[in-house]
Amino acid sequence: MPPSCAPILITGAGQRVGLHCAERLLADGYPVIVSYRSERPGVQALRDLGATALFADFSSEAGILAFIETLKQHTDCLRAIVHNASAWLTETPGNETAAFTQMFSLHMLAPYLINLHCAELLERSPVADIVHISDDVTRKGSAQHVAYCASKAGLDSLTLSFAARYAPRIKVNGIAPALLMFHPDDDAAYRARTLAKSALGIEPGAGVIYQSLRYLLDNPYVTGTTLTVNGGRHLK
Repeated sequence: MPPSCAPILITGAGQRVGLHCAERLLADGYPVIVSYRSERPGVQALRDLGATALFADFSSEAGILAFIETLKQHTDCLRAIVHNASAWLTETPGNETAAFTQMFSLHMLAPYLINLHCAELLERSPVADIVHISDDVTRKGSAQHVAYCASKAGLDSLTLSFAARYAPRIKVNGIAPALLMFHPDDDAAYRARTLAKSALGIEPGAGVIYQSLRYLLDNPYVTGTTLTVNGGRHLK
């Protein structure tokens, strides 16, 4: 049984990794609160499993603060916060500022404000964690996705700073995955090129992130660490 009856918050849990982790946590007996921006089949599926689903617009300070207020109306404590909400926006001529601003707000401002304003909720749980879902791309940068990579690198820095700020009461860690799942429309050539970038050469699926999340939640002696889950890309 979970050591705390306080819920776990997962942002952006309507599909893919967030959805999988929410489903697994519910199956393991954890109460779960999820945020969503768009109504997707996964959101209703989580409601049907017993999760509390709250609308959130993390594109502005006002939207983030409104979500925090709504969250506090639904719970007075949290076992953990998993910052999974993310966007991969292409920086095309003329929209660079808009793309950067949106990803900064989602990947950095939202975690920053939620961590600050919800620390009191975490402190009411016997054990408490914050987990930032980052990206392996921050390890070496990205010529094509500069803003995305920079905002995720900023999230890595938040991991270190909040770990120092909230120790020893709240552990703060990150997970930095590379390829996890292809999209249905990814062609065979793209899949082959992408798989060849890692030493293990597999499409692992979302389960490896849940395994990493559970490790961080269950281990009492890890904070200020970002787990690399990249299949050995750094070896190629």
